Amino acid sequence: MSVRGKLTASIAAALLCAGAGHALAQPSSKGASRPAAAKPEPAAVGGSEPTLIGQFGTWGAYAATPNGKKVCFVLAKPSSSKTNPPNRPRDPAYAFISTRPAEKVVNEVSIMIGYTLKPGSEATLEVGGASYAMYTQGDGLWIKNAAEEERLVEAMRKAADVTVRGVSAKGTETTDVFSLKGLSQALDRVAQDCHR
Repeated sequence: MSVRGKLTASIAAALLCAGAGHALAQPSSKGASRPAAAKPEPAAVGGSEPTLIGQFGTWGAYAATPNGKKVCFVLAKPSSSKTNPPNRPRDPAYAFISTRPAEKVVNEVSIMIGYTLKPGSEATLEVGGASYAMYTQGDGLWIKNAAEEERLVEAMRKAADVTVRGVSAKGTETTDVFSLKGLSQALDRVAQDCHR
């Protein structure tokens, strides 16, 4: 996996092990809450368990400090998922947009697709009438042309949903649709919390 995806994958693993989802835990009246952990594994992110700092529509905004370095990200589960052939089993899918100030990374888009992708395959992310090529590794997707990432995030802020298509190692085609309701507010909260 590329260096840019390792930390997001580690945080994803910790969230998935903790049973986190798009509505992992509602924020408390003070605006922050910790996801209830079914299987706490904070070591997966260097001893820092992600904390929910706000829930905006289908998107949760989180902060963590793995290895003493602040990381903020937004996370959502798909509003619909289809497989072809139908009803193929898979783990839950998640969309992430992460900010890592120590690495000067802002709004990196990634998808944990819920299955091992076909080696060497590409996937697509469609939003606002445009299609973006995604490179694949393991069960993750990242934008192939990093220069397009800022444009992709701006398109996601304005659109109603985003569609992600991929092919599993076993040849199953998947289509996941993520609602973008609340994404702009979640990204604004992350930007505020991470002081970019």
